[in-house]
Amino acid sequence: MTQILEARKGNITPEMEAVARAESVSIAHVLEGVAKGTIVITRNSRHTSITPLGVGKGLRTKINANIGTSKDRMSIEDEIEKLKVAVAAGADAVMDLSTGGPIVGIRKEILKQSTVSIGTVPIYQAAVETVEQGKPIVQMDPDLLFRVIEQQAEEGVDFVTVHCGVTRSSLERLKKQGRIMDVVSRGGAFHIEWIIYNDAENPLYTQYDRLIEIAKKYDVTLSLGDGMRPGCLADATDRAQIEELITLGELRDIAHEAGVQVMIEGPGHVPINQVETNMKIQKELCKGAPFYVLGPLVTDVAPGYDHITSAIGGAIAGAAGADFLCYVTPSEHLRLPDLDDVREGVIASRIAAHAADIAKGVPGAMDWDKEMARRRKALDWKGQIELSMNPERARKLRESSMPKETDVCTMCGEFCSMKGMSKYLKKEDSTSRPAKRGV
Repeated sequence: MTQILEARKGNITPEMEAVARAESVSIAHVLEGVAKGTIVITRNSRHTSITPLGVGKGLRTKINANIGTSKDRMSIEDEIEKLKVAVAAGADAVMDLSTGGPIVGIRKEILKQSTVSIGTVPIYQAAVETVEQGKPIVQMDPDLLFRVIEQQAEEGVDFVTVHCGVTRSSLERLKKQGRIMDVVSRGGAFHIEWIIYNDAENPLYTQYDRLIEIAKKYDVTLSLGDGMRPGCLADATDRAQIEELITLGELRDIAHEAGVQVMIEGPGHVPINQVETNMKIQKELCKGAPFYVLGPLVTDVAPGYDHITSAIGGAIAGAAGADFLCYVTPSEHLRLPDLDDVREGVIASRIAAHAADIAKGVPGAMDWDKEMARRRKALDWKGQIELSMNPERARKLRESSMPKETDVCTMCGEFCSMKGMSKYLKKEDSTSRPAKRGV
């Protein structure tokens, strides 16, 4: 029985209770959200070693970190270390995007050691296995793809990205319109190439009921992928992107009716003035389904700093309704991320998510900032560091210029506004207070 089917019956599951506690919201809110499909709980029924993760309306904006090997770098040890770094930095979920080395073994080890939800893109494994059979990816057997999806679900994967909306119709829309960068989604490109080579429709679309049965069996959340997402600002919010989104909205309805949880994936590279529009279009077309966005990146010209371009877009997207932010690291567009890249990417996305949560009025979000303000006013440096997004970095910066404990920093020193104001406001308060009258 899936979370949606239980919610429709009015049954409160342990997973719903766990989400309500973690989010400081009522169980009624979670129950209603799951029943309507505006909240998903990403935990495979076989992956019971992790805490259930709630994503959606009225909940804290969540962060995903991508890890995984390539053919050039395929160390299990490195990916497990990235997993640990991502979780320690505050990632709510991790996706394994491995395409090199023993990818099944890597995934199993990640599932074994993870304390958070794990997602995958099954077409990657299907593509690798097709190539290992001595065939090009365009000759992939659709049955292989479904076998891989079932295998990963059986292993305990909590959510899967499936590019069901990449269809012959969206491809024709792309051809007619034209783009600078065509298709940048790796999974989307695999499907488009397959469609063109085989002159046939995407099997994930034609056999969608087969996919739903697998997801329903394990209560795996379907993350309907945006294979037509824009890869540069000039391609954003075009007809191909919206064509796919319309299809994803229709597929969301089918899955939800069957009792399968669904998220919708979104762009991508988007000009800052189009970010809010994209969020509103998605929420309308997909009936409030949780929106999972990559960034979005608000400029194309900052390689090495794309964790910043992504955080800018993520904050705006989150404030406008996005529920789940996929991190972008400083090495985006340049290389496979290392441990420092993973850490920086997670922290940047967490900053964006928290800023969005304040704008959305998420319970407890503003309390964190208020408490930081109180610690700053009190010149409580230890308290400020403990409350910070990255205490280790804050402590290191503080100690680098102020080796001895003092109540000021090297920016203002004796001219500290907090110190002066506290002193003189207190003095004014004591002198202006009326004298006590005798009895």
